[in-house]
Amino acid sequence: MLRRALLILAAVLIPGPVFAVTIERVVSPGGVEAWLVEDHSNPVIALEATFRAAGSASDPGVLPGLAYMTAGLLDEGAGPYDSKTFQAKLENEAIGLTFDAGRDHFRVSLNTLADRQDDAFELLRLSLSQPRFDGEPVRRVRGEILSMLAQEKQSPDTVAARAWFAHVFAGHPYARPVRGTPDSVKAIRTSDLRAWVKTRLGRSNLVVGVVGDITPEDLGHRLDQVFAALPAEGPKDEVSEWTAAPPGGVEVLNRPIPQSVATFGELGLKRNDPDWYVATVMDNILGGGGFSSRLTAEVREKRGLAYSVYTALAPMDHGAVILGGVATRNERLGDSLRLIKDEWRRMRDEGPTDAELADAKTYLVGSFALRLDSSPSVAGLLVAIQLDHLGIDYLDRRADLIGGVTADDVRRVAKRLLDPDALIVTVVGQPEGLADDQSPRGGASQ
Repeated sequence: MLRRALLILAAVLIPGPVFAVTIERVVSPGGVEAWLVEDHSNPVIALEATFRAAGSASDPGVLPGLAYMTAGLLDEGAGPYDSKTFQAKLENEAIGLTFDAGRDHFRVSLNTLADRQDDAFELLRLSLSQPRFDGEPVRRVRGEILSMLAQEKQSPDTVAARAWFAHVFAGHPYARPVRGTPDSVKAIRTSDLRAWVKTRLGRSNLVVGVVGDITPEDLGHRLDQVFAALPAEGPKDEVSEWTAAPPGGVEVLNRPIPQSVATFGELGLKRNDPDWYVATVMDNILGGGGFSSRLTAEVREKRGLAYSVYTALAPMDHGAVILGGVATRNERLGDSLRLIKDEWRRMRDEGPTDAELADAKTYLVGSFALRLDSSPSVAGLLVAIQLDHLGIDYLDRRADLIGGVTADDVRRVAKRLLDPDALIVTVVGQPEGLADDQSPRGGASQ
């Protein structure tokens, strides 16, 4: 019902470009660039910044989780302020400041009321250029990460996803967990954290998006205030390209639980691929469109085999996969995997119906604005557009890029991307009814 309502809303209310906003390129006096959506309707400012070549894939091989642990400590004291004082200033001034590390990038998020921006930008500056890494917060954050890793070992979904990445990307940095391992987290020293900040946060790798109650001139000065003290040159991205997935097959991680959880997928396509928008429409129809997708219809609605089943395009800087998941009772896992492979094959061989194609395109255009319902969301989009080199006019062109996809395009891309025999599956549980072509590769593992 929700999807149908969105389709109707999109058709009636969104005939043209999704956003009526103006994106302005701002370059500070010191040469720091940001994209700005100036909006004085609310007294708030949202800044999103990303550093390339600063995610977990760039961690030293013996210290996976270094970027993630650093992210957890940059707001735990900086400059003259210890952890308690720094956190108190954030709370008292209602300033939101967070850091996060993904596989490729290191992300910074700042949200503040416009009349508190002096303190907000100063605290951001200190956290990036003068982090303290005092003993107490280092011990506490290390303990929090270790506790999180212990909890994740009890989560079948996390275990399946980690094992899938470890197998598919074996020998590549993407195989390493973003949060690291217990051994690597215990091995990280304060000197490692300090060295990471000095070597990873360079202005040449910086991408910034800002939305809110600030003028271009004022933003230019703020950019220099926050980022000018960082090294001009960031590190080169030395992560190798990943272009070949291992053969398809099923790996079973035996766990005495009543429900099996499966992560599945195969080689995908990167964000700059010319077929990206066609693949986006194809994925929406196959498994990315929620309750209207083929996989949900066949696996959940018609047969009641699983509560949820999904697919998603997962592009990264140095590789890409089509990734999916399903969870069901042990005795139903074999049937669920067979249906998933059948729908994989049907999309490859037949493509979409006209109705599926029209609905997917309308939904993808109409729902886009609903995903960006806050200043931080829009600021994050400004960063993503820059990272993917989509052009400052992307918001004006996106609807046409989706709308121009044809059924023949989807059939062509489905034949290029979808191979049911190449599906790589990792199952956590005690699945039953696996067919001969679903037997565990190398036998079940404990």
